[in-house]
Amino acid sequence: VQLQASGGGFAHAGGSLRLSCTAPESIFHLIDMAWYRQAPGKQRELVATIFRDGGTSYVDSVKGRFTISRDNVKNTMYLQMNSLKPEDTAVYYCNVRSRYFPTDYWGQGTLVTVSS
Repeated sequence: VQLQASGGGFAHAGGSLRLSCTAPESIFHLIDMAWYRQAPGKQRELVATIFRDGGTSYVDSVKGRFTISRDNVKNTMYLQMNSLKPEDTAVYYCNVRSRYFPTDYWGQGTLVTVSS
């Protein structure tokens, strides 16, 4: 399963960025999708999840600032990141999982850098 992530870049604190992750049309209706991030010297952490039924969950540190969504026509997941903080600086990875798959799948990372 090939995932295509994009949208990282540079922002000042308080700014916004939007990440995108496209998955194959053939599996999109089967998958839960998520964004993880890994900051330098830290473990990878789960940031947000959007389930097949559209339900969402967020890590506490991004609640109220980040919004995860999915477009079932474009086969794409988004992470809208507002009110960015320097501590949001990390490589962000998209992830998909399904009970029909033996393993998770990962997209290539996209770097988000937030300056103070």
